Amino acid sequence: MWMLHSATMLPAFWLLFFMGTCIRLSETMSRDEKSKLRIQVLEMFDHAYRNYMDHAYPADELMPLTCRGRVRGLEPSRGDVDDALGKFSLTLIDTLDTLALLNKTVEFEEAVRRVVKDVRLDNDIVVSVFETNIRVLGGLLGGHSMAVMLKENGQMVWYQNELLHMAKDLGLRLLPAFNTSSGLPYPRVNLRHGVHGPETRTGTETETCTACAGTIILEFAALSRFTGDPTFEAHARRALDFLWEKRQRNSNLVGTTINIHSGEWVRRDSGVGAGIDSYYEYLMKAYILLGDDQLLLRFNTHYASIMKYISQPPLLLDVHIHKPLLPARTWMDSLLAFFPGLQVLKGDIRPAIETHEMLYQVTKKHNFLPEAFTTDFRVHWAQHPLRPEFAESTYFLYKATRDPYYLEVGRTVLENLNRFARVPCGFAAMKDVRTGSHEDRMDSFFLAEMFKYLFLLFAEEEDLPFNVEDYVFTTEAHLLPLSLSTASNSPAPPVINSVVIEELDDLNFEWTCPNTRLLFPDPAFPRNFREPIRSAVDKSCLRPIAHREPGMGRPPLRAQDFMANNPEHLELLRRMGVSLIHLKDGRVQLVQHATQAVSAVAAEDGMRFMQEMMELSSQQQKEQLPPRAVQIVSHPFFGRVVLTAGPAQFGMDLSKSSSGVRGFVTVAEPYNGCSELSNGEIVAGRIALLQRGQCMFAEKARHVQKAGAIGGIVIDDNEGSSSDTAPLFQMAGDGRNTDDVTLPLLFLFHKEGNILLEALKEYKEVEVLLSDKARDRDGAEEEDCSTEERDHSSPAPSEPVDQSQVTTQEQTAGDSESVQPAEGLGSYVSVDAGEEPPADEDSNNQSVDSLMADWQEDLEAFKQMEKDEL
Repeated sequence: MWMLHSATMLPAFWLLFFMGTCIRLSETMSRDEKSKLRIQVLEMFDHAYRNYMDHAYPADELMPLTCRGRVRGLEPSRGDVDDALGKFSLTLIDTLDTLALLNKTVEFEEAVRRVVKDVRLDNDIVVSVFETNIRVLGGLLGGHSMAVMLKENGQMVWYQNELLHMAKDLGLRLLPAFNTSSGLPYPRVNLRHGVHGPETRTGTETETCTACAGTIILEFAALSRFTGDPTFEAHARRALDFLWEKRQRNSNLVGTTINIHSGEWVRRDSGVGAGIDSYYEYLMKAYILLGDDQLLLRFNTHYASIMKYISQPPLLLDVHIHKPLLPARTWMDSLLAFFPGLQVLKGDIRPAIETHEMLYQVTKKHNFLPEAFTTDFRVHWAQHPLRPEFAESTYFLYKATRDPYYLEVGRTVLENLNRFARVPCGFAAMKDVRTGSHEDRMDSFFLAEMFKYLFLLFAEEEDLPFNVEDYVFTTEAHLLPLSLSTASNSPAPPVINSVVIEELDDLNFEWTCPNTRLLFPDPAFPRNFREPIRSAVDKSCLRPIAHREPGMGRPPLRAQDFMANNPEHLELLRRMGVSLIHLKDGRVQLVQHATQAVSAVAAEDGMRFMQEMMELSSQQQKEQLPPRAVQIVSHPFFGRVVLTAGPAQFGMDLSKSSSGVRGFVTVAEPYNGCSELSNGEIVAGRIALLQRGQCMFAEKARHVQKAGAIGGIVIDDNEGSSSDTAPLFQMAGDGRNTDDVTLPLLFLFHKEGNILLEALKEYKEVEVLLSDKARDRDGAEEEDCSTEERDHSSPAPSEPVDQSQVTTQEQTAGDSESVQPAEGLGSYVSVDAGEEPPADEDSNNQSVDSLMADWQEDLEAFKQMEKDEL
């Protein structure tokens, strides 16, 4: 059906669905190859879906490392990430229309019956309005669309709009969130009690992200038009109108976070990634679905500003909305990977090709897109939760160009998922793309989006059960029929107080289906854009010579070189008036008294040394330490399970080992490893498992080494601790010379350690590989730029000073020691040198603070900019 509301809509609309028919380049991948890859996509989907159904359902998500469901409240909190979980079988609902698209009609019908029979939506639980809308409401509507389509084809004749009834029930449960003076929704809502009142445990929030408020219109408008109730579309449109009114009028950009009551921008940085991304996407797609020219005007206005200020091909950099020529940060987040696909829908192919190529080169460098990466393509945040945005853009670029290059890109995505993320119970998110370690996490969007786009990429027209061009994809890749654009029950858009209706003319609709003879004069045209970008990313692996500030000179000892067990370094500290004190909790404290230095020059060197140490402390508190990997390589894991481990500052340096240390594990006796082992004959030649506590790490290492062990793994005894929620730290020595320790010692938090212990309990003989990063299953290491990056940018684990745990101790003016070096006063820094006390009940808060540390510098800059504006 191609009935539309306005003639002006036709150009962009036809661009969306017929770009693929405009361009035909020579195919270099045979149909047989494409078919094999399509079959591989189906096999991978089955592996993920069946493990969810076998091990997790009816829980919201699968935990693929521990082979069980994630139930909110029963697992350690992951903060805002858990707001997507509502005890409503999230993954199954999110996967409904994927089952239909992949021709799994029997499984789809069974899944619909399960959802109708088992899922409850009246749970007393607080959920994210944004996530619940795009995943659950969108999933129900997409499932309803597929069920209606199948019923029209003579299948599922029993279906009586049950999913639509559930969708309306959920929509009514989300509506209380929109009860604000601005019309912007609260970020969270209680599914049973709404927003206001103590029983809701929410409703006190004052801000939300732009994407959170602006990514409602597709699902709510579809719900209104399916049901004939205009309420939902009216509320979503009111929120969308308010965001448009609050744009910065000079730059025509929107900020990342907005006050839902006053409409003031809380964060004024603007980009196309996290916090804003799908707001732009929904302006374009809502125009396509609803036929409202105003939405196209708004998108075009924003897009022009994006290309003027944010787009620096191939980069997409955040700027300040009031000073758009001023960059807001020097890194990009992985969510912006959707933008090339949106540019294809827009018809702006060249920058789409350029940005996608940059993303592909970063992907090849690190196997996956890190959650954030710097402008010189190094890792900023190392996680990768199996996000589908890059695959989405790959599909749309292939659809637009028919360039077989993008089929090879898709092949790379498939191979990396199978090699690095596949585990016996599904696919596990990457904890660190540099090491290949895993998180016990498989988000619902992996099934809802990733396999949908990969299947479409490799499918021929005859492989599809219906014409996808009859549908629009939501941001969660749910399928909404374009026939909704002709629904007679659609409401008139609401008007908000001072909304000015812009005059529409031809200038608002300048983008039409491009003249492909000019755009693609020959098949090499896209390649001409890609080559310079590939070279630029490759060259980013070169490391500049360490910078030294002019005129500063070089002190006798640099903080970054300091080793607490080096006698020469200790003597240099003494001469500079710096003394070292061992604390009872295992840390080392550095104290500087300028008056005790051997000379004024030495005192100045000491002051500079302490300042460097404090700067290193501040820097490392914002950065994750380079973790190590414990890879389970024996049956039935075969290298598919990789656990994030903390390194030791003594013993074998795994970053300098080409093969790591491989061996079977056994539990030491005594388990704490604080005395000579009684089972030394069993430990010999194996990797010893040890419990944290009661003595220094180095002491444990010496005892297992004496017993003949080839390595050691210390497991945290604080139940519930996890690398998901707590920052890693390096195990330091005991203040003595640790050159006698030659074996590697790694640290696992309780959750990761328990995975290893459970494996040992079940399979008796468990073999692991201790290394700086995961290896392929045959033991060969993947060589890429990330290894070199760690060697140059991360402190070596042999350094006994854990700069990530260095904390500047601030004293009051009346204390005998002060951070500021002065005559008669001193400064001191504490360093983690061994065992720490167990985490207290505030550890979750501390981990949240740790996660937010990366934002702090940006936030301070924004605050200063706001002061400048005032």
